[in-house]
Amino acid sequence: MTQAHRANPLTREPEAAPEAAHFFNRDLSWLEFNRRVLAQAADADFPLLERVKFLAIFSNNLDEFFMKRVGQLKRSVHAGIDAPGPDGLRGRQVLAAVRERVVELQRTQAELWERTLRPALEAEGVRILRYADLDAAERTSIDAWYRANVFPVLTPLAVDPGHRFPFISNLSENLGILVCAPGSPERHFARIKVPDVLPRFIPIGADAPMQPGDLAKISVSPDAPLRLLPLEELIVNNLDDLFPGMETHDVTPFRLTRNAAVEREDDEVEDLLEHVEAELHMRRFASAVRIETAPDPSPGVLAFVTDELGLTDEDVYHRPGPLEYADLFQLADLALPHLKFEPWIPAVPPAIAHASASDSDLFAIVRERDVLLHHPYESFKASVERFIAAAARDPDVLAIKQTIYRTSRDSPFVASLIRAAESGKQVACLVELRARFDEQKNLRFARQLEKHGVHVAYGVVGLKTHCKCSLVVRRESGGLRAYAHLGTGNYNPHTAQLYTDIGLLTSNPRITDDVVALFNLLTGRSQQTDYNELLIAPANLRRQFSELIRRETENARRGLPARIFAKVNSLEDRKITELIYEASSAGVRVDLVVRGFCCLRPGVPGLSDNVRVLSVVGRFLEHSRVFHFANARDNPLEGDWYIGSADWMYRNLNNRVEAVIPVRDADARARLDRIREVMLADRRRAWSLNPDGSYTQLVPPPDAPPDSPAALGTFRTLMNDTLAASGQA
Repeated sequence: MTQAHRANPLTREPEAAPEAAHFFNRDLSWLEFNRRVLAQAADADFPLLERVKFLAIFSNNLDEFFMKRVGQLKRSVHAGIDAPGPDGLRGRQVLAAVRERVVELQRTQAELWERTLRPALEAEGVRILRYADLDAAERTSIDAWYRANVFPVLTPLAVDPGHRFPFISNLSENLGILVCAPGSPERHFARIKVPDVLPRFIPIGADAPMQPGDLAKISVSPDAPLRLLPLEELIVNNLDDLFPGMETHDVTPFRLTRNAAVEREDDEVEDLLEHVEAELHMRRFASAVRIETAPDPSPGVLAFVTDELGLTDEDVYHRPGPLEYADLFQLADLALPHLKFEPWIPAVPPAIAHASASDSDLFAIVRERDVLLHHPYESFKASVERFIAAAARDPDVLAIKQTIYRTSRDSPFVASLIRAAESGKQVACLVELRARFDEQKNLRFARQLEKHGVHVAYGVVGLKTHCKCSLVVRRESGGLRAYAHLGTGNYNPHTAQLYTDIGLLTSNPRITDDVVALFNLLTGRSQQTDYNELLIAPANLRRQFSELIRRETENARRGLPARIFAKVNSLEDRKITELIYEASSAGVRVDLVVRGFCCLRPGVPGLSDNVRVLSVVGRFLEHSRVFHFANARDNPLEGDWYIGSADWMYRNLNNRVEAVIPVRDADARARLDRIREVMLADRRRAWSLNPDGSYTQLVPPPDAPPDSPAALGTFRTLMNDTLAASGQA
């Protein structure tokens, strides 16, 4: 399959693929996803501060990758578990390949910052300085600000016979220093943590205490430039105040990453809450997996730190540019709207746009027909938040049940559930305590809910609860009626503005009966494996997906229309992949839109000739999961459509509670098919996966209409669709 593509320095050159390898390595494939994220920072079509933000997103992604995947790989290798994976690579080989690719990507990131984005910021009036760039008066002023606002916060920690090597927290930015008494040849190590409670960029001329968000309040223009000094620069040039009477040598900034893959088996857990709390404690003190420094660190400082932390040369990453790229988020928040995307205001979903303020009116609409929701194009607040808030207020609602995997710190859902419980309704909430990196927040929510009378469950032992569903039971004239919301994304108002997700509001009894049974599984004990409509993992989801793929394979062999479309975040499950290979060999056309890593190898003659894999990356984070099977129908609207919380990964199909729901409503199917058409036609934000594992960025053909998905890309096209549907076009 030949595709037009744009020249991009981040496009990796194709490599010869081993004929025997049918699977890509998931970790190397994930790094290729992060390469596509980094490519957004190089894209001149994006506003400048959005490009700066993508530099920070790339680094945040990489941090999580080291904490989770590299930490797990290192632990397995050290334990002697080094058997080849489905891709044929052993753990040691993967670690070596990961290092090589990360070094390359971080070099590109630094070049983008130093050669392109930093100069572009200076042209807009945002200048990042070094201490040496300041004149004497400016140094006097900024030093005085340091003594008043920074010096009291710092805690120098020395290492000597009376002081042990200090604990260095995960993702902390530190200064490693060698100090000695005047005239003494003996040098001692000291560490200073750069505090997180202060902004990482200090305006020259600052005369008041500052918090990290204060930069966004400052007016900036080329005529009134904002001159900033990195906080660590200020600290490094005022070390005499921290070590009076001592001589300082060999100052080296460094950043540490610790292993977050420390989960323990919980099959025999008696108290899941205590188990998660213990796990969080273990993670805080977990082994180090990476240290990052500037290109020329002090050999003495580096040797001392790596020896104390048990790290080797392969765990050290020397790189130019900012040590903490996440600091750039503060720059991306500057009050420069012309350097950002024009704000997107989600539309009220047309199906409920004319609903009155009456809560019963919303339920009447859902009672009449299913309502498909598409975020962030359509308002999460006006739909999902309203659904739960209305249920909490409505005197005819008797019970509310909801799952929480990730939500915001000021979650309106927690507030609504508490309000409902305090008004006497039966309220149950499944809080998944093991949602990675949200454990502490979810522990707090669980205790808060319990305190106010909500029945809180922590999930099914041995399984993470990843499904996104809510149930409302309402008293009506004909008796009790249940309403449900099932979706692809978390009940998180913040990410609902950044992630693309799909949800369905329904009162279909066959579906709501299944949701009732699902909550009985989550909060009680159940061995149910058959459901009316829902596909539930681990009960029947794998079996149902496998049967759907096999049906398409058989239809192709019989000469009937056969087609598979799947939009997922990741594709790794080996059995599903093998079924897709079989379907491709039988002549089934398979279109996959996989945002992140994909272990399936497309376009291999005799194996996957009929499989195309695209990845769409851009303004919003593609997060929805959509599945379509032709079922012997030429018209896609007559085939089978599903949405749900599960990716095609082993963990989602086997080790998590997931929910996938069929979409029967004709209008809803038409909207899903429009999403499919737009993404497959995208030549602006789409990348095509090559048989060797590299990706090619696609470009619009010369004759593409300017208002077409090929020219506009997925995000702009669907934004325009939303404006048209809401009458704002």
